Amino acid sequence: MIRPAAFGFNAETAVNNAFQKASEDENVNSNALQEFDDLVSLLRQHDINVLVIDDTISPHTPDSIFPNNWVSYHGDGTVALYPMFANNRRKERNKGVLEKVAAGFTVASVIDFSNYETKGIFLEGTGSMVIDRENGIVYACLSPRTDKSVFEEFCRKFHYKPVSFTALDQYKKEIYHTNVIMCVADKFVVICLESIDNQQEKNMVRQTIQQTGKVIIEIGFDQMNHFAGNMLQVQNNSGEKFLVMSTQAFNSLTGEQIAKLESFNSILHAPLYTIEQNGGGSARCMMAEIFLSPKNKNA
Repeated sequence: MIRPAAFGFNAETAVNNAFQKASEDENVNSNALQEFDDLVSLLRQHDINVLVIDDTISPHTPDSIFPNNWVSYHGDGTVALYPMFANNRRKERNKGVLEKVAAGFTVASVIDFSNYETKGIFLEGTGSMVIDRENGIVYACLSPRTDKSVFEEFCRKFHYKPVSFTALDQYKKEIYHTNVIMCVADKFVVICLESIDNQQEKNMVRQTIQQTGKVIIEIGFDQMNHFAGNMLQVQNNSGEKFLVMSTQAFNSLTGEQIAKLESFNSILHAPLYTIEQNGGGSARCMMAEIFLSPKNKNA
């Protein structure tokens, strides 16, 4: 997780992120820092390992708090770097961050997709893609941030089955990232199926999930707009699993949905209102999972 130095509304990303709304609050960065620290504290209280790396004031990277878009770390030792839509987000690909991760974990190779930026096509990491590692499947809703050709190249290189589709919000506008409409966990999938307007694609996605044996927990547009799709399942040092989300997302869920989710794992939630409003992302976007092998047991 990247502790922000200058978090704020990013006009470059707002052009196709309908979840962003500029705040008039003068304390946006300090409020975001408090929200960030509280989430990290909550995770650590439950014995979940969190590697926190401080962002720097220069270069100016208002969205650095969302590292999952520019990098992913894989179980075979591979690190993947991604092409980013916004110019100022490309500055987040930071050698210092990679070096600090490599100090504690074994990196075998780096695959860099960022050259696609010169062609004006993009794939924003695990924002653009939701990965079912156990079943070798990657889900992606295509958008200006998620190019089909780059997505399929990623799947070829990592030996995943690509499942792409189009997702629209209630105003029939393309949804910018897949991880705001769905979360894939070990035994269940939270998904806003009504965002998949094409019936054939909707059936295809539903059937693909069902074939993996995972339970589908549907959310609606209103819940999606409160970041209920932007969850991540993590596990602690004892192997206990938790579903992490924002308080806004948690409050949008029905009692029945909460009971169903808690039958699989405990829920952890923290207030992320400043980050969500100004950044257009939530808890899942703030966490870049590390599947690399630790160099020592304390990593």
